[in-house]
Amino acid sequence: MLGLWLFCALLLIWRSLDLHLVQSDFLSRQGELRNLRIEPLPAHRGVVTDRDGRPLAVSTPVATLWANPRELMEARETWSRLEGNPVLDHRELARRVERGEGREFVYLARHLAPEQARAVLEQNIPGIYELEEYRRYYPAGEVASHVVGFTNIDDRGQEGVELAMESRLAGQTGRKRVVRDLRGRVIQDIEVLEQARPGQDVALSLDLRLQYLAYRELLAAVDEHDAAGGSVVVLDARTGEVLAMANQPGFNPNNRAGIRTGALRNRAATDVFEPGSTVKPITIGAALETGLVRPDTMVDTAPGTLRVGRNTIRDHRDYGRLDIAGVISRSSNVGTVKVAMQMDEQVLPGFLERFGFGFATGLGFPGESAGLLPIRARWNKAEQATLSYGYGVSVTAVQLARAYAVLANDGQRLPLSLERLEQAPVGEQVISPDIARSLVDMMEAVVGEQGTARRARVPGYRVAGKTGTVRRMTRQGYAKDRYVAIFAGMAPADNPRYVTVVTVDDPGGDEFFGGQVAAPVFSRVMTGVLRTLNVEPRREPGVWAGSGNGGGSS
Repeated sequence: MLGLWLFCALLLIWRSLDLHLVQSDFLSRQGELRNLRIEPLPAHRGVVTDRDGRPLAVSTPVATLWANPRELMEARETWSRLEGNPVLDHRELARRVERGEGREFVYLARHLAPEQARAVLEQNIPGIYELEEYRRYYPAGEVASHVVGFTNIDDRGQEGVELAMESRLAGQTGRKRVVRDLRGRVIQDIEVLEQARPGQDVALSLDLRLQYLAYRELLAAVDEHDAAGGSVVVLDARTGEVLAMANQPGFNPNNRAGIRTGALRNRAATDVFEPGSTVKPITIGAALETGLVRPDTMVDTAPGTLRVGRNTIRDHRDYGRLDIAGVISRSSNVGTVKVAMQMDEQVLPGFLERFGFGFATGLGFPGESAGLLPIRARWNKAEQATLSYGYGVSVTAVQLARAYAVLANDGQRLPLSLERLEQAPVGEQVISPDIARSLVDMMEAVVGEQGTARRARVPGYRVAGKTGTVRRMTRQGYAKDRYVAIFAGMAPADNPRYVTVVTVDDPGGDEFFGGQVAAPVFSRVMTGVLRTLNVEPRREPGVWAGSGNGGGSS
């Protein structure tokens, strides 16, 4: 018996030495294979802010539950622990597991709050695990939704800046080695194999204060006039920065359930329309540059109609003899056509091209339209006439704002920017400063007593701009009762800095002219812009300081 017990002791000693010395490396590797795992180290997207650092898009950590269906099927008797669970009921678990049968990974619930995930994990059901992810949150909600856009559930940009700047905003996932217990829970982080790199932060040119102002006033106008939609764009003409861009209808990027697809697009950059009478100042500018007219040149618009080929051009009424400034302020189609007909047929299309018509703005929005500027070797008289007052050419609201920024910036065209700039970019001089200033002076009369946009006035400031009312094009031709109301303008007119374009689609009721629908929105938005940005009012003779309730239409 003593020999037997001695043999057993020697056997145990030999086995212990074998495990600790001979097979140590092999057993360590096998243990690591069963407990060590390489897991992704999530990286959050860059923060999107307005020009003053106010957050527009941020990433918050969330918990995601996933499961190994094979392990769950072996512990089916534990599923009943989830009965009545508000996050993941046992019936929903059964459906997901059966759908993913044969796989080793299936999502159970994504983007949960930590306490929601704990409510499931605390049931200790084998095969259910937690994964750390990030979810995008948009503090401004609907106010800046069309500009900022949104990401999908995998945190990849789908619309707006989130899509346009995906390569900069997206972070790079890292890797780490961890130890898991038998239930798959991480009990120790061993080492970081590759650091996660967060996305780059982006500071937009938007001013959230002005963005909210534009959104609020546009929403009110669309509701008041029972319109189908609209856009407001505010630019800094000295830098080319977009200070505000609002659209209706809108959507809430934090809750996209039930959103109509049509509400997602950024109408200011994607939807085109014929600019109508807002082109007239540019037409007059082309005539001034060619030397065919001067600001004091008189044009006879009587009797308020003009026959061009088979078409009859009409004014709202017979304005008689008007000087060039009067042609713009009264928005005379007849006067504009008579001036345009004196020019070579290729002059006006080339002039419009210099203002950026027919070219995308370069803001980088997904689906941005370049508009349409026809290029023809020959223009017939009717085409030449309609082009002079904004038919036959298509633009977006952003393009129209860029064109008016040329006039506000002494004839220089700047590249537009949706990011905050530290200094103004180098521009291209497309018309002479003298002609640009003359046109601004003429457009100032549009908001005067004899103009078509008295409702566009801004108390205490000089304003210049132009109304437009265009019939909508349908498959059957121009509609008789559908319009786009437009106002494009700038302030302060004595030293233009800020340009605002307002479009309202399909206004209902009796009021549909640009001077009735779009001009009041411009007045309220521009009032807020000038006051918010601390532009000092000018109290001097000739500066209107009324209440902003005048009439007028175009």
